[in-house]
Amino acid sequence: MECKLKVPVHVSIIMDGNGRWAEQRGKERFYGHSEGVESVRACTAAAEKEGVKYLSLFAFSEENWNRPENEVSSLMELMLDSLQQECRDLCKNGVRLLILGNRSRLSDRLNSVIDNVVAKTSGNTGITLIIFMSYSGKWDILQAAKKFAEDYAGGLGSELSQMETGGFDKYLVTSGIPDPDLIIRTSGEERMSNYLLWQGAYSELLFVDTLWPDFREAEFHKALVEYSKRDRRYGNHK
Repeated sequence: MECKLKVPVHVSIIMDGNGRWAEQRGKERFYGHSEGVESVRACTAAAEKEGVKYLSLFAFSEENWNRPENEVSSLMELMLDSLQQECRDLCKNGVRLLILGNRSRLSDRLNSVIDNVVAKTSGNTGITLIIFMSYSGKWDILQAAKKFAEDYAGGLGSELSQMETGGFDKYLVTSGIPDPDLIIRTSGEERMSNYLLWQGAYSELLFVDTLWPDFREAEFHKALVEYSKRDRRYGNHK
């Protein structure tokens, strides 16, 4: 008998396995990334249906810039095309979109499209979809520390001794967004890959063998069922 579903507020997914999915079918790696867009649509709809308030997806890491130039270029074009094509449906479905990461490394063209779609969806009150682009956990913590140092130099030094972790959260790119309750990684790999290192401190981790292009509504629901079985104690004894 299936346990009663405990719906997490924020689910985050490390979308892994696009290239392997394509190679298994004798296709170029980009074919897997393109098919992975369908999984983004399916999981966004599934998350909203289940009552999840925030869905975040790790799309492109800082380390991914080291991939072959043609693959990176194709991924950037896919992101640009997907944003332009999905804007109308995002608004229609009430989805608020956020793109977070080191956007200084993105092209002016892509940043312009991002700004446009984010602005158009900013008033939507449904699920918040967060795409992490050119992101890494270490970069996020470092840029937050730099911002804090600027404030410290600006006269906030007296507050340093009283500062708690919540005071540092506001300097991260995820400021105002609840930490993920559940982080899923597809494709069978079992590591965080420099993702949400601060925010994921108490997240439940779930590693599944399914490759990202095959991760759809049924797989998303199974992940929530598994999450419902977990006992989250946050270091407390029960």
